Parts: sequence; C-alpha cells; structure tokens
Amino acid sequence: MYGRGAWEDDVFVERLWRSIKYEAICLRACASVPDARAGIGRYLSFYNGKRPHPSPDRRTPDQAHFNTLQLFRVAA
Repeated sequence: MYGRGAWEDDVFVERLWRSIKYEAICLRACASVPDARAGIGRYLSFYNGKRPHPSPDRRTPDQAHFNTLQLFRVAA
C-alpha cells in the first residue's frame, strides 16, 4: 500500500477485475490480444450501462453516477 486509505481504493478495483475475470474472460476464449481488449471493452460497457448492481439500489453505475450529477446540477 502506498498511503493511508489506499486499500479502500484497491478493494473496488479488485472487485471489478474479479467480475471481468469470471463474467467475461473465463467464459470466452480469445484468439489474440486485440480480441481480448475488444471483449473487455464490450464487457465494461455492459458492466457500466446495463448490468444492475446490488449496492446502489439495483441501478447500473451509469444511472447512479449521472443521476447524482443531475441532483448537484439542479441544486446549484
């Protein structure tokens, strides 16, 4: 760890990579590195835009993030 609170950031990144590994990479065999990168890109689009998450009230990360930004924009 590089500083105070660094482990807290690492938890979210490790959880994301675990999801990528088990839901995208292990399910599909990639023939090349560009093919793997494209597959990970597609999965990240799905992960952020279409896959509901249990923690933010079954919303996608995009819904949770952009709705929060709209609340701040309206309040300002």
